[in-house]
Amino acid sequence: MEALSGTVAVVTGASSGIGAATAVTLAARGATVALLARRVDRLEHVAATVTANGGRALAVPADVADADSVRAAIDRIVAELGRLDILVNNAGLMRMGRAVEAPLSDWEALVSVNVLGTLYATRAALPHLITAASDSARGVADVVTVSSTAGRVARPGTAVYSLTKFGINAFTEGLRQEVLGSRVRVGIVAPGTVDTEISDGLRPEYREAFERQTADMVKLRSEDVADAVAYMVTRDRRVAVNDILIRAAEQTW
Repeated sequence: MEALSGTVAVVTGASSGIGAATAVTLAARGATVALLARRVDRLEHVAATVTANGGRALAVPADVADADSVRAAIDRIVAELGRLDILVNNAGLMRMGRAVEAPLSDWEALVSVNVLGTLYATRAALPHLITAASDSARGVADVVTVSSTAGRVARPGTAVYSLTKFGINAFTEGLRQEVLGSRVRVGIVAPGTVDTEISDGLRPEYREAFERQTADMVKLRSEDVADAVAYMVTRDRRVAVNDILIRAAEQTW
């Protein structure tokens, strides 16, 4: 029997990159996966991939920066799939720029998606996770938040991006302690440089700087991060893996 058979996992930011890979990976371990993101066509493509591999997926369009959208999505998932055992807070974006010149709109977008998106999804999912932990054969539920090495080391040009990642790290640790008695495990997977489209949204000068900085690096693949998430949520209920740092072998920061 697969480790996650009978469970339902929600993955935010599931339309591409780490989110899509995580959904495919969890489905391969037996979970029914609910896919949250704004891009409907991308979600349907990921759902089709899961189905083609013998898994079960539900595509649920939602904007994590909108509390009502997230709440409605979680309610729909529980209504259609019957439960919620795993939440993977993966939705995120990256913007770079020095504080003296960075557009405030970039800062607002970072906080809206990286921080508020994590808070909204966690708040909506938590009551269902607590219920699942009390009545499942696994005897445990999981919240995993995908953070970053930027949540450990701040660098020039990434002050606000790091602020969001340090912030969700702090939230995650506080939440972990709050739900200990409810058998809900809470942890962080912090990847370094991953070969995804997250840098596509950078302004040209910062994208070029990022590409120069990582040119000689063999970047992580999305599947590498997905494996770390899967490791965290497939441990026996007596084991809580609360923090996984995963970097490209050549990465120094």
